[in-house]
Amino acid sequence: QVQLVESGGGLVQSGGSLRLSCAASGRTFSSLTMGWFRQAPGKDREFVAGIRWSGITYYTDSVKGRFTCSRDNVKNTLYLQMNSLKPEDTAVYYCAAALRAWGVKESDEYDYWGQGTQVTVSS
Repeated sequence: QVQLVESGGGLVQSGGSLRLSCAASGRTFSSLTMGWFRQAPGKDREFVAGIRWSGITYYTDSVKGRFTCSRDNVKNTLYLQMNSLKPEDTAVYYCAAALRAWGVKESDEYDYWGQGTQVTVSS
């Protein structure tokens, strides 16, 4: 079992920054593929960023250059640094973990999900 708990969401002005954290349980963290997804009102859940055990990262085009995904395998924690936030980034952000994933961007590759944390960006 892997449990994921997100934190760091909140309300921020357009152009501001937030850092999301995802604390993971279990000794297998360093081997997990980790991802961030988000779901905006009236929209489907979409991939935001992901990171393999090796540290290789992936981003959806809309956040490239603004968001940075990283992991600390000692602390068993995943991070998403979000800069230059836009109102379009408003969504519930979910942390996800995959035990053995060939893909990173597909939600059905992930085995465990956090409860989500709300990010609201005002214009």
